[in-house]
Amino acid sequence: MYDVIELFRLYKDDVYRLAVSYTHSIQDAEDVCQTVFLKLMEQSSLTPGREKAWLMQVTANQCRSLLRSVWRKRTGPFEEAHREEMVFEQPAQSDVWECIGRLKPKYRIVVYLFYYEGYTVREIGEILHISDSAVTTRMSRARRILEEALKEEV
Repeated sequence: MYDVIELFRLYKDDVYRLAVSYTHSIQDAEDVCQTVFLKLMEQSSLTPGREKAWLMQVTANQCRSLLRSVWRKRTGPFEEAHREEMVFEQPAQSDVWECIGRLKPKYRIVVYLFYYEGYTVREIGEILHISDSAVTTRMSRARRILEEALKEEV
């Protein structure tokens, strides 16, 4: 058995960051986090050592569901929402983060999970329910888009 409170303490920031990255909205991310941890409380068992992967998978699924929902309302642009919370050591890091925020969600999520959360291609595929080749294709396209966007800003 697992301790929900301990898992919440360990992974709440990871779940929140993924949700904000995916939804572009602090309020939506908070709703997603709440739903994810409620689902965790309903879960009867988890594979030991795979708790974070399960939470990331449920978070991604919940974000996709939210983005597909008809009633969803945006609260503000991604860049404004993140500037208040994200602190960067160098201005270039802020520029990269802004460019990542402008990517389509399917590209943004793989970049986020790979570079910010440290997941492997295989783990990202499992979390998002896509093939490894789909993950690498999305990563490749995202890198190309980011490279072009960053060249334009210079």
